[in-house]
Amino acid sequence: MKERLAGFLLMTAIVPMAIAGYLMLVLIGIGGPTARGRAGVRALDHFVNATLFNGYAWESVSSHAWRARDERRWARFIIWITDRFQPGHCRRANKREQPVVDLVLAKGLNKQTIF
Repeated sequence: MKERLAGFLLMTAIVPMAIAGYLMLVLIGIGGPTARGRAGVRALDHFVNATLFNGYAWESVSSHAWRARDERRWARFIIWITDRFQPGHCRRANKREQPVVDLVLAKGLNKQTIF
């Protein structure tokens, strides 16, 4: 119960900042620094992976799709879509990110950290 309450209090502060961050990302995308925009899109990608696809917070949707390609229909769809723009994108994303996933799991950094 303590963890849920702490999570709720934290989210009441984070959600407004996330909305402001998204709006800032739109403005940066129109005419801001490319590196800052890329970092924002990457963070948004990881957020979507963790929330919508029940993935790891430190992994992109593309990498997760490659890992789940044999088990999940949505993963095959993501791979199909990304292959239209950049063939092999999800496979390369997973090759780049899988060592990070393995390290985080091996070190137990995915374990509960509050209470």
